[in-house]
Amino acid sequence: MPKVNSAARVPGLAGFNALSAAEAEDGLLACCASRAFAHEVAARRPYRDLAGLAEAAEAAVRGLTWPDVQEALAAHPRIGEPPRDGGRAAPASVARTAEPPRYGGAAEAGGREASWSRREQSGVEAAGQAVLDGLAEGNRAYEERFGHVYLICATGMAAKEMLDRLRERLRNDETTERGVVRTELARITRLRVAKLLGEEA
Repeated sequence: MPKVNSAARVPGLAGFNALSAAEAEDGLLACCASRAFAHEVAARRPYRDLAGLAEAAEAAVRGLTWPDVQEALAAHPRIGEPPRDGGRAAPASVARTAEPPRYGGAAEAGGREASWSRREQSGVEAAGQAVLDGLAEGNRAYEERFGHVYLICATGMAAKEMLDRLRERLRNDETTERGVVRTELARITRLRVAKLLGEEA
């Protein structure tokens, strides 16, 4: 039977601080899927409190090179796009879990990220077909214009608001939009760091 690192099963800041560098980085990839981000935030441990970790995570996101931001964006699903299985189960390539944080590896981090994305985009679930069609069309236009997925911190937002913001952002030039993307990615990352530690409100 394989030996399991007990620290990897301990939620909370103390458990996170006690992880190996590789385990901490694996967990952080669920918060922001940039390897540079995960390496920097893990290397700054130990953290005294969640606020300090959240601030370090946000600073790391804002300091990423654009290719590193693109790496993180590649892990985010399109807003309004349903799971390939209709939402009944995870794709075979992604293991999702509702268990407390365990920081068990890159595959588990991917499972947490997918689960969190579904919850963050829950405002889409009640949307009418016209809004869903608008999001699909807007996503295509956005990706053609900017070359990456439309990213927004969707927690607590209705689908219509996500669509309105998408249409507004299509008017941005590339430099302005990159700044908006960094801000949204930083907001998402701060929220996910709390989830990672099991301290979500």
